[in-house]
Amino acid sequence: MYFSIIVPVYNRPDEVDELLASLCKQTDRHFEVIIAEDGSTQKCDTVVEKYVGRIPVIYFEKPNSGPGQTRNSGAERANYDYLIFFDSDCIIPPQYIENVSRSLENRFVDAFGGPDAALPTFTTIQKAINYSMTSFFTTGGIRGGRKSMDKFHPRSFNLGVSRSAFDAIGGYGKMRFGEDIDFSLRLIENGYETALIPEVFVYHKRRSTFRQFFKQVYNSGIARINLHLAHPGSLKFVHILPAVFVEGMVWIILLSFFYPILLLVPILYSALVLFDSLGKNKSVKVALYSIAAAWIQLVGYGTGFLSAVWKRLVLKKGEFKVFEKRFYE
Repeated sequence: MYFSIIVPVYNRPDEVDELLASLCKQTDRHFEVIIAEDGSTQKCDTVVEKYVGRIPVIYFEKPNSGPGQTRNSGAERANYDYLIFFDSDCIIPPQYIENVSRSLENRFVDAFGGPDAALPTFTTIQKAINYSMTSFFTTGGIRGGRKSMDKFHPRSFNLGVSRSAFDAIGGYGKMRFGEDIDFSLRLIENGYETALIPEVFVYHKRRSTFRQFFKQVYNSGIARINLHLAHPGSLKFVHILPAVFVEGMVWIILLSFFYPILLLVPILYSALVLFDSLGKNKSVKVALYSIAAAWIQLVGYGTGFLSAVWKRLVLKKGEFKVFEKRFYE
């Protein structure tokens, strides 16, 4: 089986260099790579040139339209019948393609997703963010812990889909945030089978600052309400938990002026994150940063979610985004 790997890129030449270098180390070379430059001012064309002849690679530029539409443009240029999408900030383990081929040969599915992990070379902040995005004590515990999961929703940082399923649902929609969940929901709604493949993981560098991370999760909170309106029934209790966390912590802080003992709740939560991260990362510094990352994730997502509830469900306003134009800064 051959695969077309599609990577949308926006001002990330250094990341593309690392990604392509990792793809050169694949034990199974049955793939091509399509780099879609989404209106970048810092282009990666010279980076891609380094890998011409080492791996089959296609590079093209297009006006900025966001990751979903850029993935569609990449898919139009794909030569093979199974597509794999990565984010540009991913590094791919050497056995990735080999593991995908083996898994699909044993049990073919229309679409799959895999988990993410952190490399020892990642920065402290990147390791802390990776912890918060994969931990049971935030909202990340669903990202790759179970081999069998009903109606698994692959995320586009690590997603594979058959060409036939991709074309049948019209590819990615026009959403800039939450476009990967919208894509997965449309696959499931149209009867296509999705699966989590735990051994098909990537090293995901994610955001490099807490400020960027806050913007990401805030927009994710907004996107969840947009997804709820586009796909009635898709909103689950777990999606509401960060908003409950935010409201609960606000009440705890207010009431702590009268009942100081209530401050033990956020202290105990932070201690729980500290020791859990310490056990997983074996680093006091990463564990301390993980506390900040966990709070940023829950507060950012929760406030974005509550903002969207007020504007979209109460005031009945149209779809909106906050950090769209300055998202990567």
